[in-house]
Amino acid sequence: MPNKLHPETLALHAGWRADPETGSVAVPIHQTTSYQFKNTEHAANLFALSELGNIYTRLQNPTNDILEQRMTALEGGAAALALSSGQTASAVALQNIARAGDNVISSTDLYGGTWNLFSNTLPDMGLEVRFVDPSDPQAFANAIDERTRAFYAETLPNPKLNVFPIAEVAAIGRAKGIPLIMDNTAAPILCRPLEHGAAVIVYSTTKYIGGHGTSIGGLLIDGGNFDWEAAGERQPALNNPDPSYHGAVWSQVTKPLGPVAYIVKARTTLLRDMGGAMSPFNAFMFLQGLETLPLRMRTHCENAAKVAKWLDAQKQVTKTIYPSLMTGALRERADAVLQGGYGALIGFELAGGVEAGKKFIDSLELLYHVANIGDARSLAIHPASTTHSQLSQEEQAASGVTPGYIRLSIGLEHIDDILADLKQALNKAG
Repeated sequence: MPNKLHPETLALHAGWRADPETGSVAVPIHQTTSYQFKNTEHAANLFALSELGNIYTRLQNPTNDILEQRMTALEGGAAALALSSGQTASAVALQNIARAGDNVISSTDLYGGTWNLFSNTLPDMGLEVRFVDPSDPQAFANAIDERTRAFYAETLPNPKLNVFPIAEVAAIGRAKGIPLIMDNTAAPILCRPLEHGAAVIVYSTTKYIGGHGTSIGGLLIDGGNFDWEAAGERQPALNNPDPSYHGAVWSQVTKPLGPVAYIVKARTTLLRDMGGAMSPFNAFMFLQGLETLPLRMRTHCENAAKVAKWLDAQKQVTKTIYPSLMTGALRERADAVLQGGYGALIGFELAGGVEAGKKFIDSLELLYHVANIGDARSLAIHPASTTHSQLSQEEQAASGVTPGYIRLSIGLEHIDDILADLKQALNKAG
């Protein structure tokens, strides 16, 4: 096959052609825990990392491996790691290079579950997360100290929807030996963060990758474009002997495998020890979703743009939040980073505040009231009382959630049917 394939083709073909024994075209579900070793030498080589292969499904699985290869190809990365959920992926992304006493600098524009992970759970483990406003990239530079190990942000942050300045912040980090980790959950196909300078990509595959609200999963993609060895003392987790793996120095022992030190360490230490493995059945479901991802994203974006324009013209709506409606630097950044559409997420506020918001949600007939995004179906939720309810009012405001804010995840239904349901719910909400 050609070296340079388009996303629509990669989503169908990358990492797999057919089973060599049976000719089966569909990727099999390898629902197994263990794998027969050829002999004792083969087993020893696998455990010593001198040979790659399957040991135990907690570490690697053939079905998961195809998903990892396909997502790596779609993003133009070096390697990937399938995990049990997006939350697991976010945690592992940081824990892989930051230890107790270290710190990570994160954008304030985050999904509520990630904010709670970063502001409470990780600090309980000794890892400090410093939040900065991404509207000024220099804020990341100002927060660095000698124990800063990474920057973290969301491409299209849920719910604020201000596209993150990937290139600017990535450049600041690289000058200091600090990688930018980008959560691209809300913008697959639309954005390839590695091309803008990010070093690692995080996905909740639960969302658009799966696309049908059936399976929970997460993924890390190692860009292979960050020189961990050159970062030296800034990145001790990859440059100092690791006692959990016979004193391996990951930036050195992985050289024969390519620029994959980050992902190999995540697999052989954190995944091995904490066990946040993706189910092979879920990996199969995500592979099914990937086959139509480019087509679905196209329709998601087309429908969402029409909904945003319609909402912005309604008298009951005081504010509509969608990248195509933004102006100035925010719109320019959205145009530069997002290719082929502005995403499927829309935020808006009602003149009647929180009570009108609740009435609107309760009046919906077609749209589902669920705590998810990226489904083929259109979804709606009131973040302040659900997804962001564990945050303080100040934290909610920093992440873009106001008391009357409604978030929509626009699906694949006919646009006339989506608008009809929104119209009747708005009328009932007053």
